[in-house]
Amino acid sequence: MRRFWPLIRLVPRQTHFNFVSLAPYAAALSALALAGAVVSFVAQGMNFGVDFVGGTVMEVTTPGPAPLGKIRSVMGSLGAHDAQVQIFGDPHTARVQFRSVQGQDANAAAKLVATQLAVRMPGLKVSSLSTVGAKVSGELVRSGVFALGTALGLMLLYIWFRFQLQFGLGAILALFHDIALTVGLLCVTQIEVSMTSIAAILTVIGYSMNEKVISFDRLRENLRKYKRTPLRDVINLSENERLSRTIITGTTALLALSGALVMGGPALFPLVLTMAFGIVVGTYSSIYVALPVILLWGVRRDDEVAKPIAPQPARP
Repeated sequence: MRRFWPLIRLVPRQTHFNFVSLAPYAAALSALALAGAVVSFVAQGMNFGVDFVGGTVMEVTTPGPAPLGKIRSVMGSLGAHDAQVQIFGDPHTARVQFRSVQGQDANAAAKLVATQLAVRMPGLKVSSLSTVGAKVSGELVRSGVFALGTALGLMLLYIWFRFQLQFGLGAILALFHDIALTVGLLCVTQIEVSMTSIAAILTVIGYSMNEKVISFDRLRENLRKYKRTPLRDVINLSENERLSRTIITGTTALLALSGALVMGGPALFPLVLTMAFGIVVGTYSSIYVALPVILLWGVRRDDEVAKPIAPQPARP
């Protein structure tokens, strides 16, 4: 058994893939995916939740552990098919969120739903009831967009400071690519978009940027070693050297998310699906969006090669 374990030994230590030769095909694939994301956004739009379009939030308590499935079923029969139900605090308390019904007074509709829910589920008590208006939702939208813009701006400055400008632009273009495809996924699947979705997109940005920093760091090291080697060959060498690390890291992250994706239920499904998709797209864009920008722009190779430190004689 020892010779078959660990399975990580199945990952080859040295590979010789020609990543650059596939860049034109990857560019065409990315263009088609982005076009599909734009069409889906225009045709279907995003399924914004209570956080963005307004609605009702109420907390309910039950004698025993809150039956989330039954509460969702009853809310669906009352017309709130998009209700989000999750444990809040202790197992006997649940938070229910649902959208306001257009053409009806939000407060009156919320009170009616709360009353009917208590009638259909004896023992259930509504401990709090509040509505989220359009003004608050608009502020959340602006805050979410500001958070994304700030994150992208700071990352551009960081990459520019640590590497070169073309590295930063390649990373930002790749991040826009990742965000656009993630938004396209949300539009196609019509997963409800909430502030949790914004958190998931920010997490995707962080993972994607981490992949790009590692890729750029390896590329910079090899550019110092092979000053006369064509840039495309240095890129291929760098990506082959870090390929096993990329496979291990990405697979580990996806395995960690797969359990929550299957067993997490509807409350965690949008968050986990967005993160899993972002990990795959972020790994892809590190190779076929960020690096082609550097290949087309070119790099400066006038940095001095680090000199090895001469060993000092041992003191008696």
